[in-house]
Amino acid sequence: MIAPDRRRPLVGAWILTGMSAANGPDRVPDAGWEPGDGSATDRHWLADWRRRTAALYAEVRQAALVDRPVALAHWRAVRESMYRTHPQSPVPAVERSTFHALHFPSDGSMRFEVRVQPAPPQPDETGGRGPLAGISLPNSGTDSLSFSRIGSIELPFATGPRRLAVFWMAGYAGGLFIPFRDATNGVETYAAGRYLVDAAKGLDLGGDPAAGTIVVDFDYAIQPSCAFDPRWACPLAPPENRLDIPIRAGERLR
Repeated sequence: MIAPDRRRPLVGAWILTGMSAANGPDRVPDAGWEPGDGSATDRHWLADWRRRTAALYAEVRQAALVDRPVALAHWRAVRESMYRTHPQSPVPAVERSTFHALHFPSDGSMRFEVRVQPAPPQPDETGGRGPLAGISLPNSGTDSLSFSRIGSIELPFATGPRRLAVFWMAGYAGGLFIPFRDATNGVETYAAGRYLVDAAKGLDLGGDPAAGTIVVDFDYAIQPSCAFDPRWACPLAPPENRLDIPIRAGERLR
């Protein structure tokens, strides 16, 4: 492992110089397409968005080992740049040039590394049983995506422990998914909640598979795409992932 005093200047340089694997060259996308139209151009730019997102989170995981405030500042800066400039930004094109991402003040007490408690076997919607029984989560659109409830995490908040279910997305290439709702929804954040982990799209702060743990940090909680434009369909938090307290950390709308 590289000594922390040698790694720190490199981590800080991401913020000072903007040299990040998540940054791509400035390019003008081909005309005659729009996000979500299913064209080859649409898919190329969607792949680029996910590639940059995965690169950003890899940098954040590395940086957070040394300097968590720098890692968070880097994440916020690159996310805002992508919201403003990337062709696959969920922000409507006419609003991107003036868009500014809003965040709650950072709160180091909202970062946890917790064990995923495996789910007991449950009947799925087809009558089968197993720990990965299929379910459908609420959705902002008409799409129906399949998930499996693989377990839950207990979060030791200052006001007392709360539990969130952990899901595995069956679509795409699969991935951990933890949506949540809280008491800020509809006032300071999107009414239907936010995402804590969405690994299928690269939003993953890591963990230790040998220990069965996952890192969750509410400072990195994001608004789903449908929070910016209703044209996007998003899976949403089920009733069991509704927290009865305000989570004033992460992205906000106002």
